[in-house]
Amino acid sequence: MKRQPDPKRQQREATTAEQTRMALVHAALKLFGRQGFDGTSTREIAAEAKANIGSIAYHFGGKEGLRAAAADFIVETIQGIAGQALGATQAAAPATPEAARAQLFAALERMVGFVVVSPQAGEIVQFVLRELSHPTAALDRIYAGVFEPTHRRLCQIWEQATGEPAESEATKLTVFTMIGQVIYFRIGREAVMRRMGWREIGNEEAAKVVAATTGNLRAMLASRDARAGKKDKS
Repeated sequence: MKRQPDPKRQQREATTAEQTRMALVHAALKLFGRQGFDGTSTREIAAEAKANIGSIAYHFGGKEGLRAAAADFIVETIQGIAGQALGATQAAAPATPEAARAQLFAALERMVGFVVVSPQAGEIVQFVLRELSHPTAALDRIYAGVFEPTHRRLCQIWEQATGEPAESEATKLTVFTMIGQVIYFRIGREAVMRRMGWREIGNEEAAKVVAATTGNLRAMLASRDARAGKKDKS
């Protein structure tokens, strides 16, 4: 008599396989960011993930496929965070300038909460910096999935908040400065802690970073309002 498949056993095996897959992705993200793609062996990745080295070929087809999976993980992670703060990429911009401005402040606060505080963000930023220095197909995936749509969405919100065209050169550069000031607190983390006399950047320190970055945004918006006021009077 032919034995019937055990659904519970199949479920356990599927769960174990997915856990192994994700452990490999996290290990690759960490090691590729720290050591570079060429400087990391599949043996090191398997050891970091506590997995059989053959599981890399089984799940990803090889080291290159694993790098692509790490890039896709970054895209999924950032899309989830950006979606909570900015709404869907194709969603309409906020209905009023006030609502748009509120969304910009909320987005900046959420960026700080993830990029500056989350340990996972450190590994993601390291991986992305490697890709930006030596672009591969992984950067194409990250750019198409995260950089371009998130930046475009912020530009749309900026247009609603200020009246400045979303796709103008000035708006694009302004949005880059908004994002860049937050990223610095991650890539310059050690220098920031030394200069500020902080042992860590936890929630208390992050609140101070939020106050500084949102203060900068408030000044940028006030400058636009002042210019618009002068134009109205002339």
